[in-house]
Amino acid sequence: MIETDWIWGLVGGLMIGTSAAIFLLGNGRIMGASGIIGGLVDRSGLSNWQERAAFLAALVVVPALMLPLYNVEVKTNITDNMGLVIAAGLLVGIGTRLANGCTSGHGVCGISRFSLRGMVATVFYLLAGGIAMVLFRHVLGVI
Repeated sequence: MIETDWIWGLVGGLMIGTSAAIFLLGNGRIMGASGIIGGLVDRSGLSNWQERAAFLAALVVVPALMLPLYNVEVKTNITDNMGLVIAAGLLVGIGTRLANGCTSGHGVCGISRFSLRGMVATVFYLLAGGIAMVLFRHVLGVI
């Protein structure tokens, strides 16, 4: 049997790219999840809070609606250490605010628009993720 897991990555990537293009064409703005969430949290995006809330709801609801269509076990390979998961989430949130964007804004939208800032940010995201993985899994052994 041929390994087909890569197909799910391709489908997911196509869906993210399509949604980014629709968001850009429909709103004239970059689809950066951290900016959309950040605008609700710091209240700078209250003028279009309905659009932001709908986008965030779709991020949660659409995958949940898709689950019954597929008979697959969801494996995340995540740690059972909830303190580590919470710390990682907070660090990612802080990092996206410091970098003025996340992987969807810089990686998907920035690279596709040939944005030097997006390309540089994406390289640093990948490097930081690789270093964190080596440090936390292989050096400290916590994940």
